[in-house]
Amino acid sequence: MKEASFYEKLDNLKVKCLLCPHECLINNNKTGICAVRKNQGGTLFSLVYGKVIAENTDPIEKKPLYHFMPGTRSFSLATVGCNLKCQHCQNYEISQMPLDRKMINGRDKSPEELVRFAKNTSCDSISFTYSEPTIYYEFAYDIAKLSHDQGLKNIMVTNGYINSKPLEEIAPYIDGANIDLKAFSDDFYNKICGARLQPVLDSIRLYKKLGIWIEITTLIIPGLNDKEDELKNTAEFIASVGKDIPWHVTAFYPTYNLLEKSRTSIEHLIKARNIGINAGLRYIFTGNIPGYEGENTYCYECKKLLIERTGFRIENNYIKDESCPGCKTKVDGYFL
Repeated sequence: MKEASFYEKLDNLKVKCLLCPHECLINNNKTGICAVRKNQGGTLFSLVYGKVIAENTDPIEKKPLYHFMPGTRSFSLATVGCNLKCQHCQNYEISQMPLDRKMINGRDKSPEELVRFAKNTSCDSISFTYSEPTIYYEFAYDIAKLSHDQGLKNIMVTNGYINSKPLEEIAPYIDGANIDLKAFSDDFYNKICGARLQPVLDSIRLYKKLGIWIEITTLIIPGLNDKEDELKNTAEFIASVGKDIPWHVTAFYPTYNLLEKSRTSIEHLIKARNIGINAGLRYIFTGNIPGYEGENTYCYECKKLLIERTGFRIENNYIKDESCPGCKTKVDGYFL
């Protein structure tokens, strides 16, 4: 175990975790909501430091990041655990393991081993993904600092549920992020995720302010977050933070505790994409339905096709010197 960052010692051996907006008050020998940060004798420890439950070499488009080093590979890793309880979690086997199965599994790996493997497999970045990187903050921080020093980029794939101070401290070593904006409803966040909307909105603004390249993902769930007004509010919020922020509207499929919900139709995604266009967003992508034109990047000025994709594979990339080859408009993002 490793002593946790960002907590306050209280009377009677209690502690207050300050890592995320839950700010759990934790009694001695108990864990917080995430179930992977434990108070032992008045000291808060991470139970997942160095315990890797999943690691893969992925196309960066799988994160999904479409305007951050497109066509490159990212070494992706995770520990178990999450600070949200999403009823539709697609990686619930690892994110909810500490709660559902009362287990913390993982292979012992050091930051040095992981960075070395990323470099040896010709990856250009390391992604903290699959579960929520906030809950393994100390491990992610040590990896990110080491990998950054060795010329790799670092990516957070996150629910955005993190307090400002921890985010500001790790920001110098984080280059890109995909942030879930799961809905634009506090009721949805409370009932479906066990969280609140406002901290996520604050986090998105802070990521942008800190100069980290961000892309936003919204999983469209029929009957829960697909109303036109809510999608409009989501798109307008993103545009208020930056019209250059890509918005991924992604199809839901029944999983975990939302098995009764239907899959998202292509019509739902087209509606969401058009709402994003009308809100002034420059790049809106559809996900989980391969083969639709919404996977591609187009110039927001002349509408020329810039990057053609099928699933997570780039078929053609026509961008020249980070600009549209037709009208010479600069394409927003980070391109090698």
